[in-house]
Amino acid sequence: MHLSKVVWCFIVIIALISGCAPRQDTDEKKIVIWHWMNDRKSAFEELAKRYTSQTNIPVKFKLFFPPDIYSQKVIAAARAGSLPEIFGILGEKKSLSSFIKAGHILDLTPVMKENANEWKDSFYPQTLQTTVFEKGNFYDVKPGIYGVPIDTTLMQFVYNRELFKRAGLDPDKPPQTFDEFITYAQTIKDKLGVDGFICGWGEGWLLNCLATEWAINIMDEQRFIQTLEGKIPYTDEKWIQVFSLFEKIKDSGILAADITTMINKEAEDAFSKGKAAFSFNGSWSVNVYKQLSPELDYAFFSLPKAANASFKIWGGAGSSFMVKAKSSNKDEAIKFLKWLTARKQQKFLIKNTNNLAAIKGCEQDLPPILSPLTDNLDRLTHPNIWPYNEDSRVIEVMNKGLQQTVMGVKTPQEVAQEVQQIKQRVGRR
Repeated sequence: MHLSKVVWCFIVIIALISGCAPRQDTDEKKIVIWHWMNDRKSAFEELAKRYTSQTNIPVKFKLFFPPDIYSQKVIAAARAGSLPEIFGILGEKKSLSSFIKAGHILDLTPVMKENANEWKDSFYPQTLQTTVFEKGNFYDVKPGIYGVPIDTTLMQFVYNRELFKRAGLDPDKPPQTFDEFITYAQTIKDKLGVDGFICGWGEGWLLNCLATEWAINIMDEQRFIQTLEGKIPYTDEKWIQVFSLFEKIKDSGILAADITTMINKEAEDAFSKGKAAFSFNGSWSVNVYKQLSPELDYAFFSLPKAANASFKIWGGAGSSFMVKAKSSNKDEAIKFLKWLTARKQQKFLIKNTNNLAAIKGCEQDLPPILSPLTDNLDRLTHPNIWPYNEDSRVIEVMNKGLQQTVMGVKTPQEVAQEVQQIKQRVGRR
């Protein structure tokens, strides 16, 4: 009896040791990535298979769509302590800073700077900068690099080259100034009976993005930032000039009907079918137009300048991934992200998603429609690289005001007054 108890205890101890010992199988090192990029689902899944076959480490991309559902999922997981190894943050830099200060996101600066900044220097600086917090930043976040860009995006005007030809315009010479843009759009509408300009202005961010570009062109970036800081009011003459551009576009008669209630997907569909001469969209639209109308003859061009001064283009990292700070697999997550942003994988993403790469050295692999966009990478600006961000309530009032200006309901002066009133009410943040 005594011997049986000894044997039994020995068996239990062996079982406990076996159960508590670190497992050597690959399941322990699996990598789960949450994302919202519906158009890249198949490309990500193929890359996951390739990585697993090379390393024997399981990789799983999980899609949550639309973006607002994804954001809710990430916030809930952060509160519950159940974030995956790799995820992204959608929204303002303020949102990213809150995740960092709560200890959810790993500071990647040490690994980015290994081997004489090898990983860090592989990215376009303007692309990487969107997830960088500098010393003395407004959000009081420890300086560092907190995200890994997987692509670059920028906003541009697009025009239908075939409509240019039919209207007697040179398809190789898009407008350079605001006045030329209006004239060209009116010419095409008068001659061909199609809308001069279409855009998803039912989505306020597109209006805000365009207003930002024109504001920087009219007043320069420094004065624009001073407005965000609260040192220059929105009732300033330069801002009224910015808001007045939207009134001039409305008065020109070039706008598509119901443009202020139109979502971007509707505008993209209409433009792809040749129903408008111009639109304003992101570099991601290459993939959209390819799916909607493979034979569409179009091209990008930069902001039609409203003043004889320099200008900036809204852009940076289109999508970035962060590493969970408390993940037991963070080293494996970092290895995967290094692999994902290596040239071979970036070229695969270019081919399969028609997006600009996040890293340098892939320019020769870009499709002809995207290649010229790399000439403007030194002009990029984005809220995530500004020292200050505007309060979301101010942005909401501005966007609504611009929509009302386009509808002819409010004047630029009235919009300026309303935006400044809410700015004073909420204070600088």
